[in-house]
Amino acid sequence: MLGFGARPTEVGAAKPVSPPKVSVVMPTLNEAKNLPHVLPLLPAVDELIIVDGGSVDDTLAVARRLRPKAVVVGQNRKGKGNALACGFAAATGDIIVMIDADGSTDPREIPRFVAQLTGGADFAKGSRFADGGGSADITRLRRLGNRCLSALVNRLFKTTYSDLCYGYNAFWSHCLPVFALDSTSPAPAGGRLWGDGFEIETLLTVRAARAELRTVEVPSHEHPRIHGASNLNAVTDGIRVLRTIVRELRRPAAEVPLPRSAAR
Repeated sequence: MLGFGARPTEVGAAKPVSPPKVSVVMPTLNEAKNLPHVLPLLPAVDELIIVDGGSVDDTLAVARRLRPKAVVVGQNRKGKGNALACGFAAATGDIIVMIDADGSTDPREIPRFVAQLTGGADFAKGSRFADGGGSADITRLRRLGNRCLSALVNRLFKTTYSDLCYGYNAFWSHCLPVFALDSTSPAPAGGRLWGDGFEIETLLTVRAARAELRTVEVPSHEHPRIHGASNLNAVTDGIRVLRTIVRELRRPAAEVPLPRSAAR
């Protein structure tokens, strides 16, 4: 268990509760060559959930060898967003951390996210562009697109995000209803529901803003993928992110539940 202090006291509570249980959710798809580099760097979290999207290599065997106590779950649809939704639904921790399996996000940064949450935040958002962050992987096109999309979200939702399109985030599990993710419906005729792809990162960030969750950016350094090729396409996924922003702007506010924040 990560010893980073007690979970913030809820309204009316007499005293702080014990240190929070931390669950890490890691989507995988043919990451057998990457997991030996990534899993040994994980701190001593309480729960690791591997969400596999149908790997045809030895991903699951490697995961079980390196982390015998890891919880392995499958996806009911395709895409990173669906993987995260299924992992969040399976998590039992007080804090949920979402991290990649390809080595691009550093597990050793997890304590930074946990510290921000136990210090009062509801949603800890990783940022490559906050002071102390960086990227050894982002292209000029992706950087430009991210900057424009971040500016658009900041204008529309009155936020100050520096890095909209980055998927290293953490939040209190009691905030899950805010995100309203579907982890049970079967795949539609088109194969995916909205939010099942890389647009999940924007969806989470915007819904956190609309629900007025207390959000803190955490400096993070992005590394190049160790093995294999990324499924991210800067143009098509950028368009999906833009469409997500428009959809969320039109989404009735009444559908966004407002939890009693653990930090207030």
